[in-house]
Amino acid sequence: MSARNVEGNWSSSTSSLPPLEREGALSAARRGRVAVPAPPPPPADGARGSTTLPLVPGNPGFCAPRPAMMEWSGAPGVPCAPDRERLSEAPGAVTGGADVLPQDASVPAAPGRPGRLIGTVLRAQSGFFRVQTEMGLVECTLRGRLKKERQHTDIVVIGDQVEISLVGPGRGAIEAVLPRRTRLARRAAGARGAYKEDVLVANVGQVLLVFACDAPPFTPRMLDRYLVICEHSGLEALIVATKVDLVGMERAHTLFAPYARIGYPVIYVSTVNGLGVDQVRAVLDGKISVVTGKSGVGKSSLLNAVQPGLNLATAAVSAQLNKGRHTTTVAELIPLTTPRGGYVADTPGIREIGLWQLSPEDLDWCFREMRPFLGRCFFAGCTHVHEPDCAVRAAVAAGAISPERYESYVRLREEG
Repeated sequence: MSARNVEGNWSSSTSSLPPLEREGALSAARRGRVAVPAPPPPPADGARGSTTLPLVPGNPGFCAPRPAMMEWSGAPGVPCAPDRERLSEAPGAVTGGADVLPQDASVPAAPGRPGRLIGTVLRAQSGFFRVQTEMGLVECTLRGRLKKERQHTDIVVIGDQVEISLVGPGRGAIEAVLPRRTRLARRAAGARGAYKEDVLVANVGQVLLVFACDAPPFTPRMLDRYLVICEHSGLEALIVATKVDLVGMERAHTLFAPYARIGYPVIYVSTVNGLGVDQVRAVLDGKISVVTGKSGVGKSSLLNAVQPGLNLATAAVSAQLNKGRHTTTVAELIPLTTPRGGYVADTPGIREIGLWQLSPEDLDWCFREMRPFLGRCFFAGCTHVHEPDCAVRAAVAAGAISPERYESYVRLREEG
């Protein structure tokens, strides 16, 4: 059965469900763990570089399966997501996708735990957490034992599903954190010079990467880092190019066309004249999303345009430094008033983003345009940097891989 048939059947059978539950059911159908067969074995004659990797019809090069069982993404032109340990869930957990939403007022009490509730963290600040439960919003703090149990990563972030107990009117204590389906995370400095995982938001399905065409200047290296993190985390990435009015559409297309060519959706936006705002509103509708990017690129202005009346604080870019000022200081899940609802996470601006626990092999796979050429180099374990007879380097020379993207890959590999 085709991807469209699967989704069509589920759409008709779930039409009577409430909008948020129907979207979650559709997500499960789309991510129904349909296995893609491994590529055929190399030719018997041992000729190197002659293995043919299967591609998605109509979008060559962007769904070539790795030499292992893959998880089918359910849509032509969307890269396959590796079926790795990081995407495994606890028994009974729901597979996260672009259409999975936070649990709403229908969330039941914690099974087998009288007096406890399950809720979604909408806001986190200075050790206090605003949790949406079936009884409404509850201001919570952490139990002391949780602070001792999970030191390698953030204990609770926005988007987390948590188990709470009520300690007073409108007040509660977080007793446990449910397994995260997905997370957007970066590497951060920890104690004694060590690194730790910095989770920005949990249980999201799509990431809107907001980058300005100018003021502050476009930084493709940072965009490449974000895309690697999204690929590694199995998150759908959409690029939002803001401030098009400052440079014109022709220049904006020149800046972001290399990403559109390798299959990333790009939405061109100007909050001055309203360009692209309706498109952004449409992709947010009925989903849980995170909006992230550097300070000053216009994230808050974009959300104010998408949802009038939101009144998020905004600020002009520093004229002396040509850098943005932090206007969003607290990460928060914001409920949307779009037809199907949903939530969007507005995160503080990020000036540096490091990669967390990414092996060289995973880094290769996270550059989606390199996938058709992986495994076709002459030397096993090729780093694609200096070895002769490298299929990736040959693809760069032939124009199949952007030299700028390849340079980003080399720099990230050297960092690792």
